[in-house]
Parts: sequence; structure tokens; C-alpha cells
Amino acid sequence: MKRPLLLLIIASLPLIAMGAKKHFSNAEEAKQIFDKVYQMVFGPEGAKLHYDVNIIGIYKTSGTIIYKGKKQRFSDERVDAWNDGVNAYMCYRKKRTVEIHRADSDKKDKYSGKFKFAPEDFTYSMERADSEIILKLKQKKGTKSSIKEVRATVDAATLAPKHLKIKVAFIWTNIYISDFKSGGITDATFVFPRSKYVNADYKFVDKR
Repeated sequence: MKRPLLLLIIASLPLIAMGAKKHFSNAEEAKQIFDKVYQMVFGPEGAKLHYDVNIIGIYKTSGTIIYKGKKQRFSDERVDAWNDGVNAYMCYRKKRTVEIHRADSDKKDKYSGKFKFAPEDFTYSMERADSEIILKLKQKKGTKSSIKEVRATVDAATLAPKHLKIKVAFIWTNIYISDFKSGGITDATFVFPRSKYVNADYKFVDKR
């Protein structure tokens, strides 16, 4: 009796699987994909990327940024920065000055406070276009996020981010992303090389 029962169970598995398959709405699928991308960038293994930013022609910059949890390392044409999760060191080349801030201070960069983001403050939708997925986030009513809308373009196969279009108030900012790498980021990346700047006679200004 065991063999016929076992064969019956095996034969019924495809039907059980079909019956158990859940149909996800566009919003649910968009949120799932966004969560995966967000984890790739801000997850515990860290990520590295090159960016080109354009704020409606008013402000343009490009550089490289590395994330790992609350830690950051970035470099552009004006500054090298290390954020070890406790302190942030902003090394301005032209002024030959190192500013030391608390890691969570918005004062360390005049644009950082403009891009506060909380995933739960948004509704989600998506559309597919050739080899890309476009995720659309809109701010929920009653939330106070400085970001009103986000359009994130990711690679459909790898989910690597390619382009962000962010609306703050009535201003759209374009961020183009390249050379994306997820994982393999060591903690040594975020250690400020103090001796390098001491030996180069940089002025240290403590703003903590």
C-alpha cells in the first residue's frame, strides 16, 4: 500500500505547486524587487559604484562611493571622505582642510540632508522596458520625507542599479550609476588615513 500512495503524492505535486503559486500585484512585485536592490546596495556585505549627478544643471558632480551598513567612503573632484559609522572625515583638497563631523550629522555635506529616504513612506509600481525594469515610488500622503518621487532603473537580469531620478520639492535630480559591485567590501575601506593628511600639512577642524 505504501508504494501506490507514494506514487499518488508524487504525481499530485505539480498540481499542488500550481495551486499554491501566489499571484503578485504590480505593487507587490515592485516592492519585492526594490527590496532586493536596496539590500544589494545597503546590505551587510556592502557595495561600490560610480555616480554622475545632475541637479537641473545647478549642481553637477561625479565620483565613487562605497557603502557598508552605516559606513561610507566617497571621493569626487572636491573632497575625499571617510565615514566609519562614528565619525566622518571630509578632506577638502582645494582648502587643504579636514573637517571632522559626527557620522550622522547633516552638516558634513550641504546636500546630504535633502535626500532623506524611508522605504515605508512610498507606494510602489513598476514597468518593464526591454532589458530594464523601471521602479516608480511615490510619496504617501501624510508622510514627511523630503523625497517626493523616485524612478529607479535597474538591469532586468542582475538588478544592478543604472539610473535614479529623484524629485525633492519641485526639483528633479538625475543620478547615473555605473561600475556597480555588490559585496566583498572590507571594513578597512572606511578607516581614515590620518597620517597621510597630517604629513601633508592639512588643517584639522573638529565640528562634532
